[in-house]
Amino acid sequence: MIVPGCQFASDNTAGICPEAWEALQEANEGHQPSYGDDHLTREACDAFRELFETDCDVYFVFTGTAANSLSLASLCQSYHSVIAHQVAHVETDECGAPEFFSNGSKILLAQGEMGKCHPADVSRLITHRQDLHYPKARALSVSQSTEFGTVYRPEELKELWGVTRSKGVAIHMDGARFSNAVASLSCSPADITWRAGVDVLCFGGTKNGMAMTEAVVFFDKNLSRDFAWRCKQAGQLASKMRFISAQWRRLIKGGAWLKYGRQANDHARTLAEGLRQIEGIELLHPVEANAVFAKLPEAVDQKLKKAGWKYYSFIGGGARFMCSWKTTSAEVEAVLRDAS
Repeated sequence: MIVPGCQFASDNTAGICPEAWEALQEANEGHQPSYGDDHLTREACDAFRELFETDCDVYFVFTGTAANSLSLASLCQSYHSVIAHQVAHVETDECGAPEFFSNGSKILLAQGEMGKCHPADVSRLITHRQDLHYPKARALSVSQSTEFGTVYRPEELKELWGVTRSKGVAIHMDGARFSNAVASLSCSPADITWRAGVDVLCFGGTKNGMAMTEAVVFFDKNLSRDFAWRCKQAGQLASKMRFISAQWRRLIKGGAWLKYGRQANDHARTLAEGLRQIEGIELLHPVEANAVFAKLPEAVDQKLKKAGWKYYSFIGGGARFMCSWKTTSAEVEAVLRDAS
């Protein structure tokens, strides 16, 4: 029997996946050097280099806010600006942390459909003022997948890169749901990161089934200079780093990171198709990752809430249903049954 609850409120509500749990148990055996000077951390970093098919610097932090904010601070001085979509997480849900950690870098808001920055608007923001009285554009932040559950394709990222690279603007990728984007596109992780111009990626682990861990991956290693000191100062340097890195090592080397991304996406598509069949329900965005956005009739909304289902009312007035690594077919069938 499925008990309604917060299964669809967020992919953060799910617990720790079995692979990560086992990795934590294995890391608990014996003693290891502190602060990342252990073999599990070294092997995890090497796993990232193999996954992305390039040499890169890898750092582990506890939260997505820290990952985004500290990486953007490494790209920008206080007199710089960061271009991001108007609904991007770094603008709407970080409590000013990117500005705080960069000592005041201004966020400039770009337009674009389906949560994606439009190249022409990015170009406008970079070039429309370059005088001394205006914060100089230094970084472009893109979300992969976006706040609306859509994904940037390699050619879309390359088009943005074509706008930024001649202007000295680095590209930061908020990849809280990067695994879902890769699973959706069935591409190499390299194809939507450094091969498409991305300089630094914040790779989400928590939403991918791990416990309190995000990875910051610098493809341009010149930009990661002194990043370890930023992590320490911000309280993001784990003394028992092995408990963080062991999870990444296991999920990357075993392929579970992609398996769970694909599994969550599949459930989202099934949920979307089921909702589409219910009279009065309108899907608001293409379902390309693990999120489903729908406009619900008042009667359906009240019926689901009365039954105990949790989901967010989101930007634009729709309901957001988020599928996680732990979502099951039975849960999808149950919520669709209650919505019918």
